Amino acid sequence: MDFVLSLADEYVLDRMWARLVPLSAFVASPEMLKALNATTSLPPLMASTSKWSQLVSHLPHPPFSIDDLKSTYGAATSQAPVIPQLVSAWPRDYVPRQLLSLSLITFIGIHALYFIFAWLSYQFVFNHDMMRHPRFLKNQVKLEIQASMRAFPVMLLLTLPFFQAEVMGYTRLYQDVNKYGWGYIFLSIPLFLVFTDYGVYWIHRLLHHPLIYKHIHKPHHKWLIPTPFASHAFHPVDGWLQSVPYHIFIFVFPMQRILFLGLFVFVNCWSILIHDSDMITGHPLEKVINGPAHHTLHHLYFTVNYGQYFTWADRWGGSYRQPDSSLDPMLEIKALDAHKEKGALGKAE
Repeated sequence: MDFVLSLADEYVLDRMWARLVPLSAFVASPEMLKALNATTSLPPLMASTSKWSQLVSHLPHPPFSIDDLKSTYGAATSQAPVIPQLVSAWPRDYVPRQLLSLSLITFIGIHALYFIFAWLSYQFVFNHDMMRHPRFLKNQVKLEIQASMRAFPVMLLLTLPFFQAEVMGYTRLYQDVNKYGWGYIFLSIPLFLVFTDYGVYWIHRLLHHPLIYKHIHKPHHKWLIPTPFASHAFHPVDGWLQSVPYHIFIFVFPMQRILFLGLFVFVNCWSILIHDSDMITGHPLEKVINGPAHHTLHHLYFTVNYGQYFTWADRWGGSYRQPDSSLDPMLEIKALDAHKEKGALGKAE
């Protein structure tokens, strides 16, 4: 997330924060302005008299010295000399600005990812005949989206400390590939997947404990025949808990920051993919990969196939159930269709 924040600061947020919390709102004393303008050849900084500046001038901000102001004002205006007044009193390393920026980025990002990839999966992967299943709820897609929208803000707040820790350098994320070499880059991918798969397995299984299930995890199992929009339709604490292994990983193991970002997006896409109620069976990796068919069985039978990517944890924990064409929920739809057709023929006779 630190990589995303740096890009957002460079291309969008520096300008946004300069307009929302302008430096000129906090250097209104004539003495400070005179001292600042006397030590730089840049266009003079003028005190702002707008009502907005007067309002935000009461906000907290880092303490200013003339040297700090010269550094901030000079750096910003040298990059954008046309608008020298647009300098923020909140520098990039100011924690309140970082927290608010991360909240904005995450809020936009999770909604974009959810609606784009869930819609694509719903349109091109999900079998819409599944919506005729007797256990498919009325207006279920709408309900799934509404549940996701309620969960996102709370999940964002719960996840924010992890993202802030990334930005402040407390994790083992690194930028230079040569620090650990290309060999470790490729090794870190399966390491990440195995570590997080086992972590999600145990958290997911714990969420099915009777003392916890009805309070946190039961809302997600409302969708017995899920669509891709059900991927994030859960109690916010449920969703946050199952994301914790992904954040813990970078506190324990080094990982290249762009690779981690890519894997984090992949995680969310995978969660969408396995919620398409697919029961296609017989593929060669079926006993290794915990795919859509496995997760369909989890929604139907509750206590099987807790894993995220692989079947190993379920096999070891005794909770594995092999997908089989005889368990396909589509069979119930076909049976209903056959019954209706038989009834229609009987009436015709």
